[in-house]
Amino acid sequence: MYDVSEHIKVADYFVLISGLSRPHVKAIYNEIHAGLKGQGERHARVEGSDLGWWVLVDYVDVVIHVLQPEAREYYDLDNLYRDCPQLDVSKIALPKFDEIATARVAE
Repeated sequence: MYDVSEHIKVADYFVLISGLSRPHVKAIYNEIHAGLKGQGERHARVEGSDLGWWVLVDYVDVVIHVLQPEAREYYDLDNLYRDCPQLDVSKIALPKFDEIATARVAE
């Protein structure tokens, strides 16, 4: 995750995730969407979900990019934002799986 708040005005954070294939990219997007929706979050827009090459999900302050390895290499967003601070996502407290599953059942 990159803190892009000092470099661009469209978001504070970019999250880059690699999916191994189109179905994998779509599955990652679906899990993110369902999990965050279960937490009450709504995204402004989604682009690329029909193709699964590069899916962009705009949560206003956080933009999530789910890319196939070839797309990630081609667009090289990691290099583009290399001067931005990187956040260690392993230190971010995440909801437990049962909380997400319970939220899904409630939908």
